[in-house]
Amino acid sequence: MSTPYAEARPVLPRVAGSAVTGAVLAAGASQFVFWARHDSARACGKTDGLCSTWLGLAALPLTVTTSVIILMLVYKQLGIRPRHAVIPQTIVLGPLPLVAAQTAAGWWAAAITGGAWSCFLALIAWDRYRILGLSAAAILLLASLVVLYS
Repeated sequence: MSTPYAEARPVLPRVAGSAVTGAVLAAGASQFVFWARHDSARACGKTDGLCSTWLGLAALPLTVTTSVIILMLVYKQLGIRPRHAVIPQTIVLGPLPLVAAQTAAGWWAAAITGGAWSCFLALIAWDRYRILGLSAAAILLLASLVVLYS
C-alpha cells in the first residue's frame, strides 16, 4: 500500500545533513569575513583617504561562490531535489538571519542560525513539509529583521 506522502528515503537524515552543512558554512563565512575586515583595517589603518584591499573586496564573492558550490555538492549527495528551489533562497536571504544572530550573540549564534536556516529551507524540497519549512524560514527571517532594525 502506497501513500502519496511516502518517501523512498527518510527525510530526517537529509535535513540533518543540510543543517550541519548550513552551520559549518555559516561559521566559516563568519570567521572569513571577520578575518577579511581585520586584514583590511590593519592594511588601511595608516591612511586617511579611501582604502580597500583585494581581500576586503573579494570576501563577499568568495563566500557566496564557495557556499553555492558546497551546497550543490552536499545537496546532490543528500538527494535534496530540486536544488534550484532550495539553494537560491539559502544564499540570497541567508545573510539577514546570519548577520542578526552574529550581531546579537556572536559567531556561534550565526552557526546555529545558519544550520536552522538551511534545515528549514531544505524542508521545502518535499511537498509534505513545504508549508512547515516556509513558515519556519519566514518566522526566522522576520525575527532577524526585528533584531536588525529595532
